[in-house]
Amino acid sequence: MADNWRSRLITGGIARSPNRAMLRAVGFTDNDFDKPIVGVANGHSTLNPCNAGIQPLVDRAIAALKDAGAMPQMFGVPTVTDGIGMGTEGMKYSLVSREVIADAIETSVNGQMMDGALVVGGCDKNMPGGMMAIARMNVPAIYVYAGTIKPGNWKGQALTIVSPFEAVGAFTSGKMSKEDFEGIEKNACPSVGACGGMYTANTMSSSFEALGMSLMGSSQLASPDPEKADSASQSARVLVEAIRKGIRPRDIVTRKSIENALALVMATGGSTNAVLHYLAIASAAEVEWDIDEFERIRQRVPVLCDLKPSGKYVAVDFHRAGGVPQVLKMLLVNGLLHGDCMTITGRTIAEELENVPAQPRADQDVIRPFDKALYKQGHLAILKGNLAPEGCVAKITGLKSPVITGPARVFDSENETMEAIMGGKIKAGDVVVIRYEGPKGGPGMQEMLAPTSALIGQGLGESVGLITDGRFSGGTWGMVVGHVAPEAYLGGPIGLVQEGDSITIDAHKLLIQLNVSDEELARRKAAWKQPAARYRRGLLAKYMRLVSTASKGAVTDVPDA
Repeated sequence: MADNWRSRLITGGIARSPNRAMLRAVGFTDNDFDKPIVGVANGHSTLNPCNAGIQPLVDRAIAALKDAGAMPQMFGVPTVTDGIGMGTEGMKYSLVSREVIADAIETSVNGQMMDGALVVGGCDKNMPGGMMAIARMNVPAIYVYAGTIKPGNWKGQALTIVSPFEAVGAFTSGKMSKEDFEGIEKNACPSVGACGGMYTANTMSSSFEALGMSLMGSSQLASPDPEKADSASQSARVLVEAIRKGIRPRDIVTRKSIENALALVMATGGSTNAVLHYLAIASAAEVEWDIDEFERIRQRVPVLCDLKPSGKYVAVDFHRAGGVPQVLKMLLVNGLLHGDCMTITGRTIAEELENVPAQPRADQDVIRPFDKALYKQGHLAILKGNLAPEGCVAKITGLKSPVITGPARVFDSENETMEAIMGGKIKAGDVVVIRYEGPKGGPGMQEMLAPTSALIGQGLGESVGLITDGRFSGGTWGMVVGHVAPEAYLGGPIGLVQEGDSITIDAHKLLIQLNVSDEELARRKAAWKQPAARYRRGLLAKYMRLVSTASKGAVTDVPDA
């Protein structure tokens, strides 16, 4: 165990007595000062269903930490809920909250020099924010996911949070009755827990199993179920043992384990946000990693799971079918997983998977056999071209053909785009461009779930392309391309597109192309002027000044060159 203030409390004698006095006020006794102090980062909040079920998990974890001989010290961590903020100015705080969460955890754990950290979170940015802090601090730590929501139901249709968004487009275009529209809204979220498909929260939580930083089999449990609380308790016991053994996050989060995590993301059809978040996690762990690595993994890992948003099933179905351990074992036996990577238990991932069968059960079709994969290659393609020299991310599963060439329909904000879509002004064959929504320009890279869901609801999901320097919800599917870099606010080519320009998206060729001559683009660039910043003070203004390009993870702590 590293030297820290807790160990110095024991040996510092009179000089340390004021510190000890303050700890006595929060429950320490003479016998507690030689125990490891574990920070419990508590993301509980009544702001959203994702985090509203966390407190019982924290209570179980704290009890288990005490039983295992540690002294838990709980502190709060903020959260922003994408599903509630979507389409509003509040959504600009979503990605920003990832940095706030990481900073808050680092501040509490390092500010009190704790021996370890147990981080509990539920909503999308809780996971990457927590893992970034864990990687930065490099004290023994474990991530406990709050769990998934149970699916809603309306007239026999399984519902997730994306269902109401898609219903908006269907209802306004006359494809859905008012009864069904209201029934879906009222029944989409029947319990606590994070959005139920393989959206961003479940993508990141499941990938943490593959990364080695969460317990195997823990990520797809339903938040209200007793086994989720049991998992929190077990996580606490494992963490105390890791503290005693001196197992640190950077022993676990390596280049090879990040490859494992992203192989799992590809195999399960996970969120585009995993690209942004793993660039950030790798940066925090000081692991060499760039955007082209995702394409290398995509080309060798098939999609094995039929999960929403583009598939049929939700997270609880996935768990019942064998979940993350089953998929990881299939990747392992087919040479697509580094089995020698260490996990938080001190065992390798191959050892953790030793008793998992090599083939999925025949009585389910959530997880397909390896030789009957849904897609032979992964679904998160990295495209480049004159419209995105630094790259961008396309989600290409669920499409008959991930290729389109069409006229640009240009909008300088998400709100302008929604007005056009809801007004019936977007037609099949169009390529919608939403710009000035990047890390600096937005600021905060809003998710474009409302526009993409409205297009799906209107039946245009496969016939309309959508390109943005913002990003997408994990619930998004369709002909969508996000994270375009450089962003418009920095003078990137997406800021030079004009209404009616021809644009090509071709995922087969990994190409995103503005079909305009270099000479014309140079003329437009010379005439371009950066718009005034949308925020001048406060957190969003600070974020604008600090944040990196999306191709580097949109992080705020990029080291000096």
